[in-house]
Amino acid sequence: MDIVLMILYATIVLGFLVFIHEGGHYLAARAFGVRVTEFMLGLPGPSVGFTRAGTRFGVTAVPLGGYAKVCGMEAGEMSPHLEQVLAALYRRGTANMEDIAADCGITDDEAFDALDELAEWGSVVGPTKKDQYNTYRAPAVRPAKKQIAAAEAAGRPTPAAFELGEARPVENPHDLFESEYRQQYRSLPFWKRSVILVAGVAMNLLFAILLFIVWLCVIGMDVQTAAGEIVHVNLNPLQAIQFGFMYIGAVVQAVAGLFNPATAAQTVSDSASIIGIAAMSKDFFEAGLVSILQFFAMISVSLGVMNLLPIPPLDGGRLVVEVFQKLTRKVVSTRALNYLSAAGMLLFLGFFLVMANQDIQRYVFGNWG
Repeated sequence: MDIVLMILYATIVLGFLVFIHEGGHYLAARAFGVRVTEFMLGLPGPSVGFTRAGTRFGVTAVPLGGYAKVCGMEAGEMSPHLEQVLAALYRRGTANMEDIAADCGITDDEAFDALDELAEWGSVVGPTKKDQYNTYRAPAVRPAKKQIAAAEAAGRPTPAAFELGEARPVENPHDLFESEYRQQYRSLPFWKRSVILVAGVAMNLLFAILLFIVWLCVIGMDVQTAAGEIVHVNLNPLQAIQFGFMYIGAVVQAVAGLFNPATAAQTVSDSASIIGIAAMSKDFFEAGLVSILQFFAMISVSLGVMNLLPIPPLDGGRLVVEVFQKLTRKVVSTRALNYLSAAGMLLFLGFFLVMANQDIQRYVFGNWG
């Protein structure tokens, strides 16, 4: 029963905090007009939910963590055939890759690359498991009530609605492409892309600060005076915020120890894997509300700071790539980013195995100091 509770508590904590993290990316992207096709609670997979304003919200089969699918974050140069391929597919409504290649006078591979990129943009709908061939479809269009009301008030024709895969007229292919491109992450200036990347970290840290305020200002804490007397005190919001930033600074300093050969081993030894988090979560949840708030704040800060590490595929790694592209005016290729991400995943796998062994020794066998 204890193991079940550990797994349950850890799932609640990590799932909620990762969901908040991805919520930061979602809110920042939407604030800059970038399309987000999915915002899910859980790992990618089968899901249930609803679609609103072009975004599908829901819960997946594995409700651990979450993700926001921000469009246009693919690495490398854009396909040179996007404009003509997009127009050709919209005119057909539904078409196989070979049909689009023939319409545009390009090779099947060039058509596939362009269609695949447009699918990542949310501009077309990619093949489903039921499709026998590489079949692509124009997305459904449902004008919002505000758009309809605005058109009627201005005496303009009501915006047309189209079903998934339905053919539609394309009067100006360039305007169509530009309207889609402006909704992509890659269309934004450097500073806006950077804000989207760090927004998840910011949400984790702000959430932790909020928990510190609730704990120290609203609930309060017991402290021992110089005379040895225990008194209950409530800090003001400024003091609570200062305490929160002091804790964040301490976590940053601890994580920075990973890059110092003299302290790296000790930093790893003091860290915990998901096994350790699960073991600790049960104790914190059983200790009461204050301990639960402290635990959420502690893990939220750790999650945020760890995501700032300059290692792809973490947010910090993506930010380093953006800075490199800005300074050198060169585009990092998809292959290079994949190699960097694979190296980063191997590094984290190594850290996980070491920390998991520590946690098993500590919490299962009880023979780790």
